[in-house]
Amino acid sequence: MTSSIAERQLMFGLEIDAMTLGDAIDRCDAAAVGRTRMLIGVVNAAKIVNLHQDSKLRESLLECDLILPDGQSVVWAGKVLDRPLPQRVTGIDLFEGLLALASEKGYSIYLLGAKPEVLAKLVSVLTRRYPKLTIAGWRDGYFDDDQASAVAEDIREARPDMLFLGMVSPKKEIFLARFGPTLGVSIVHGVGGSFDVMAGITRRAPASWQRAGLEWAYRLKQEPRRLWRRYARTNTRFVLLTIKERFRPTPSWKTVPTAPKNKESN
Repeated sequence: MTSSIAERQLMFGLEIDAMTLGDAIDRCDAAAVGRTRMLIGVVNAAKIVNLHQDSKLRESLLECDLILPDGQSVVWAGKVLDRPLPQRVTGIDLFEGLLALASEKGYSIYLLGAKPEVLAKLVSVLTRRYPKLTIAGWRDGYFDDDQASAVAEDIREARPDMLFLGMVSPKKEIFLARFGPTLGVSIVHGVGGSFDVMAGITRRAPASWQRAGLEWAYRLKQEPRRLWRRYARTNTRFVLLTIKERFRPTPSWKTVPTAPKNKESN
């Protein structure tokens, strides 16, 4: 890794990897070559806030081999806390970078998640964009618990190098906790709503909004009635947590013997 700062920064009780997008892709490439596991997690302001009450979210992040700052707010907090992170590494940017890597190096991928019609459009888009990409299989995310074993078996039989999950929480975390160690996949990346964006169903914020760290504001602009309360609450709590972290840093969640019980959010 070429970064001149620490490889990991302890912030909000999580060890966040201090690396660029290129560093992260190189790390994944090495894992694919060595057939070792690379479970990727990304964090933003909302996840930082929610992990204090949501034990499933917290445990899923602690299981990750790589934790990256998806939100610009996390990078800004790193500056305030003197825990520098070189750049924001978004889930969708890493997704696109890994797709390009897979196309170049011949790694195969499996797509799990989204609605059937969205997934069909995504496969069509990826086939055109990356003609050399090997898509070992795909499955929509609308399956029952009693179908999960069959989905996991399909992934095992496809033997992909990379698994991308466009599934909501906690369904994604429950699936990976149950089947992840037995899937035999090197790179596992939960990409959230990236399937919808790359399939052309939803729009990502313009590059200028992304550089300013205002993708959340762009989403708020699109759906103000649904999102304004959530963002107001989350952003306020994140600022307060950062102030608290400045004077009383949270110890690593890995060292906490008994995780706090879930609490209902206000």
